[in-house]
Amino acid sequence: MSSTQIIRIDKWLWAVRIYKTRSMATDACHSGKVKIGGKSVKPSRQIRIGEIISVQKDYVKRQYKVLGLIEKRGSAKIASENVEDITPEEELIKLKTATSIPVAKREKGKGRPTKKERRQMGNIKW
Repeated sequence: MSSTQIIRIDKWLWAVRIYKTRSMATDACHSGKVKIGGKSVKPSRQIRIGEIISVQKDYVKRQYKVLGLIEKRGSAKIASENVEDITPEEELIKLKTATSIPVAKREKGKGRPTKKERRQMGNIKW
């Protein structure tokens, strides 16, 4: 763990493996997907231990509690010791249902579907 008391949020999100790259964490902060206390934050926002961070990824609004401050990306074990996932159960259910919805797919280059194919796509049971 680092001896610092504050760290940039984009660095922390990357170090605890919430985002794959630091630039992805920075972009998420700029686009308003990362919030603390219901307010969007800049990538340079300093965080402290005990703060609750909300991150919008896909359909799910995940919440994380800061347990420790690390600046460098290390092993997954070190990352899990510094963050606690406190996402509500309702949000996790959204993730499960979103991945189980059937979607009609067409191969690339097949062109526009015929009337018969459109009817078959419409018959997919929800």
